[in-house]
Amino acid sequence: MAKDLTKRHAWTRDKTIVILGLYCRIPFAKVNKNNPEIIRIAKLIEHSPSSVGMKIGNLGSCDEQLKAKGIKGLANCSKLDKDIWDEFSDNWKKLAQEAHKIETLTLSALPLPKNISPENVGKDIMRLTRQRINQFFFRKSVLSSYNETCCISKINEPKLLNASHIKPWSACNPQEKVSPHNGLCLNVLHDRAFDRGLIAVDEKYRIRVSKELKNNSNNKVKAWIVDFAGKKITMPDKFLPSEKFLNWHIENIFRG
Repeated sequence: MAKDLTKRHAWTRDKTIVILGLYCRIPFAKVNKNNPEIIRIAKLIEHSPSSVGMKIGNLGSCDEQLKAKGIKGLANCSKLDKDIWDEFSDNWKKLAQEAHKIETLTLSALPLPKNISPENVGKDIMRLTRQRINQFFFRKSVLSSYNETCCISKINEPKLLNASHIKPWSACNPQEKVSPHNGLCLNVLHDRAFDRGLIAVDEKYRIRVSKELKNNSNNKVKAWIVDFAGKKITMPDKFLPSEKFLNWHIENIFRG
């Protein structure tokens, strides 16, 4: 697999899987040859950053949500690109695991810097458990979908943002836990309120606020939460929140 990934110039299945994982992890608006993550992956698979950026654009042309927003991606989508998109676009858990496995196998096949021992590299590669890989993929995919901006408050400070599960992790099946369609980018205050059922988002993407908060007389509660009632969230570029998950949250978590 690592040998397949490092074939120069040819776009293989393994490389395309890695790029699809990258497509999920970075905002589409930040796809350019100077993006540090694009540079890192380009070096790993022995392609130029410009070539990696174009490949992301090709995969973007398969994304119906981008098309609906008037973002067409690039026109050179290959049969391989389409096949990989179709295989993984409803199986995010498989994509997270496969992309990570390919990247780490390739890293293990590269020459080691003189100051790093094989033992330490092995520990670094094995450090992430499957659960952490899935959580990392989910977080990066959700935050990138909303351009690292809270969909309610428009706060864009990364340290104040969470990738919030709509249907909680504990209630999800394995596929639902990883699906970016089960996520919202929220600041830490609204994340807590959403998790506790004090706010919700309905199937029309409008913010709903619980009666107990509406009855709260504190001006800060009104300004920071209640005044958002009825307003529409900022929509993501990718991975529209699933109506199924939004309705589950209202029926099972929201305090009405």
